[in-house]
Amino acid sequence: MTPEKIVREFFKEVRSGNNPDYSDQFMAEQVLAHQIVSEEEQTVVRTPKDYADHVREMTDAYGDFSLEIQEFLVDRNKVYVRWKQKGTHVGEIDGYQPTGLPIIQMASGVYRIENEKISEYWIQIDRLGTHKQLESNKLSFI
Repeated sequence: MTPEKIVREFFKEVRSGNNPDYSDQFMAEQVLAHQIVSEEEQTVVRTPKDYADHVREMTDAYGDFSLEIQEFLVDRNKVYVRWKQKGTHVGEIDGYQPTGLPIIQMASGVYRIENEKISEYWIQIDRLGTHKQLESNKLSFI
């Protein structure tokens, strides 16, 4: 399977929340996940099971969210994806209690494919945008 097909199917089945348990079909046994949190780079090792649990946490927070791929670029074994996730604030997010109001998250990532599996990725999420929505939702909810 090509890197493009692997990442497209990963988003369609796993990242979308449709079938988190399919993560082992697309991810290596250990994946290096490089993330930016409060402008600090962090690297964690994720297993397919860890990632499936992570997607379930997103579903718990955002409900049955939709995922729209806005940009998709392939360069050999690396795939860049930029997406918009739309959901409903149904679970606690960053200490904010559920409001039932809509919430949008913008993010992008680069996925490196090795031996037909995602072996490493770099992700950036517009956390400030998410935080501003949560704060606004909190005020609207009161």
